[in-house]
Amino acid sequence: MDLDLTAEDRAFQDEVRAFLETSLTPELRKAGRRTTSVFTDRDYSLAWQKILHARGWAAPAWPVQYGGPGWSEMQRYIFAAECARAGAPSLSPMGLKMVGPVIMGYGTDEQKAFFLPRILAGEDYWCQGYSEPGSGSDLASLQLSAIRDGDDYVLSGSKIWTTHAHWANRMFCLVRTRKEGKPQAGITFLLLDMTLPGISVRPIITLAGDHEVNQVFFDNVRVPVSGRVGEENSGWTVAKYLLEFERGGGSAAGLRVSLERLRGLARSEGGDDGGKLIEDVAYRGKLAAAGVAVDAIEMTEHRVLAALASGNAPGPASSMLKTQGTELMQRLDELALEGLGAYAAVDQIEARAPGANIDIIGPEHGLVTAARYLNNRAASIYGGSNEIQRDIMAKLVLGL
Repeated sequence: MDLDLTAEDRAFQDEVRAFLETSLTPELRKAGRRTTSVFTDRDYSLAWQKILHARGWAAPAWPVQYGGPGWSEMQRYIFAAECARAGAPSLSPMGLKMVGPVIMGYGTDEQKAFFLPRILAGEDYWCQGYSEPGSGSDLASLQLSAIRDGDDYVLSGSKIWTTHAHWANRMFCLVRTRKEGKPQAGITFLLLDMTLPGISVRPIITLAGDHEVNQVFFDNVRVPVSGRVGEENSGWTVAKYLLEFERGGGSAAGLRVSLERLRGLARSEGGDDGGKLIEDVAYRGKLAAAGVAVDAIEMTEHRVLAALASGNAPGPASSMLKTQGTELMQRLDELALEGLGAYAAVDQIEARAPGANIDIIGPEHGLVTAARYLNNRAASIYGGSNEIQRDIMAKLVLGL
């Protein structure tokens, strides 16, 4: 595995850096700095997506035939790393990274022609209807009923923890179309319009005080059969395909940015002995250990990158990266709280808004620290809990 960039890769890296330097407005950079989870507020996310779309860079992994840039695996990695270093706001993954590839792989020609250009341009904003009350990590136990009635499915039930459902105009959704037999064999994958009669959205406020997730209720909602992706009762196969895009690598660059932010905090904040925190031997040791962990994740990502470039699947490495990446992110959040001391406990939800002009209590780099810590506790649960990922690794790597 050769980790050195080729001359072409270095030229591409320079091109990306120059583009980010001129295209990222102060407002977008501020929104990126103040994002407290994996999702940036819709207005800023879509504003950045439109800039990228104009350049042809909104969907780095999409094939050229669907509007992608045709980049290599290394170019996509370079682009993600440079965006993280520049502090660019994140794009919503629901359309570009999740349902978009599913439509390419399983959708009809009509679905591809209609939805893919709209996803690319940011004309549709998607949410994911997977989790349900009482199901926990057992996705196959979902009960949202979809009864066929002519050219429609009639949906009754609810979904929960639905990120940005209050902003989304479309949802990709798993529904139960058959109750007999194996649970996985009675699930169907649907695309639906969030403005359909009978859909209501109830906010769920997170521990950090953010309105990011929701519960969505379906009261005899009629969804056209034309919105089905794949065959009826074959949605489990489609759902597993989608999860391949939800999990995996690409986190090392963001983790390294967080680590550098921590080192800057340690250089500016005071320690218990009157000096700077960076001079505290114990804290400096924690930073060093975190740095080693970031290096290890980065090397694993490079191995996966090499496998993908050779046409191979990452296999259980995606579970490994998901587990190690989310747990290290949580460890970095804890170190940030420790470094801020009393300022970490100040609740400043109004000041966190990207356009806010409210005075900040304490250092600016501490404004979102507690909110990130609280929101990122969910990272080891969503996308398949880390306990489930360890089961996968035990089975596929250790043969247990």
